[in-house]
Amino acid sequence: MWMQQFYEFKAHGPASATPTMGTECNSLAESENTTETRSSNQGNNRHNRKRNMGHGKEHKTRDDTQVEIQEKGEIFFFYRPKVNKDEVHGVDDVQRLYIVLRPESGERAVEEKQDPHSGKEGASASATAKSQSDEKPQTEGGQGSQKVNIEEEPLLRFIVMGRKKLPDPSKKSQSFWGFVELVTTKIEDVKNALKGEEYETSSKGHRRISPARAVGEGVYRLVRHDPKKKKMHTHLIYKLEFPQPKEEEENEPQESLNIEREGSFLIQIKNPSKASSSEFRGLDNKRKAAFPAHLQGQLGKNRYHPADPPDFLNYEGCEMLLISASDDIEGELGLELELETEGEADPSCSDLVRTFGDTASTTPLFKGIWA
Repeated sequence: MWMQQFYEFKAHGPASATPTMGTECNSLAESENTTETRSSNQGNNRHNRKRNMGHGKEHKTRDDTQVEIQEKGEIFFFYRPKVNKDEVHGVDDVQRLYIVLRPESGERAVEEKQDPHSGKEGASASATAKSQSDEKPQTEGGQGSQKVNIEEEPLLRFIVMGRKKLPDPSKKSQSFWGFVELVTTKIEDVKNALKGEEYETSSKGHRRISPARAVGEGVYRLVRHDPKKKKMHTHLIYKLEFPQPKEEEENEPQESLNIEREGSFLIQIKNPSKASSSEFRGLDNKRKAAFPAHLQGQLGKNRYHPADPPDFLNYEGCEMLLISASDDIEGELGLELELETEGEADPSCSDLVRTFGDTASTTPLFKGIWA
């Protein structure tokens, strides 16, 4: 039934919350901080060493598994409190849920992304004036083209979920809308997006936005399912490394936001040339992605299209649907994700902490409680 429904779519807190680095991980963090003083070759070598630690492994558990790996990498989850709130005590205090994807390898080492001078990526090069409203000045969607070798330099996608949670992966066919807010090769851009700020508005006066909180870290895959059939579709699957499961109680923020230990979602790209449905209002036309002709051509007359190739996600303003499929990846797809660490993971070696530092509170990430 859920597959039938699916195919109908087609016609921050204080810095003290961050753990102290252990000896081994500290050396890695120090190498991150000195990247700018090294040559590009040295930087690429460091980048590759780090990547080899982060995105885990996968193996098929059934002979008849019809899955192809498109892309693999690291996934990070964050939430932001509502405006003028310093603490979150429950999901009602949450303003936004963010997903950050950092692809590290795949079918193609070189992916296509938007021109770095377009969208928020281009605007981030210069400071912008604060808006006299509750919203920041809107930028146009991503456009143009640039080649990026994801095995040699970072590529980050900052995704905003329209609702403040994921679809429940234990419920088939629950679909939530989201969009790519930022695409960049600069880690600092994402750190800035996670920071808090204060500004004045003409209608409501002083407004305060708190920094985001880290709430999940793990590995992900983009996969084709049933690639040889007409109704081929794509999945975003992930498995968490942090937080660690508790023996006697739930990790409350993760449970409330539907961030399970592992999850599988069908991922569908919305055609920007098609009007939004009544169920999902979508972005203003100005903010929608302007895909290159060869990508736009693949969408054809369909309202939704599989995330194949993943390059669609490398354009700001790319709208998508995440449709819940399963909270048991192996049972559903015959594919098992393995983390790099065995048993209890050491928070001092968190890639999220190494990448984003103390930009976001890690209390929800490591303790499984609201902050």
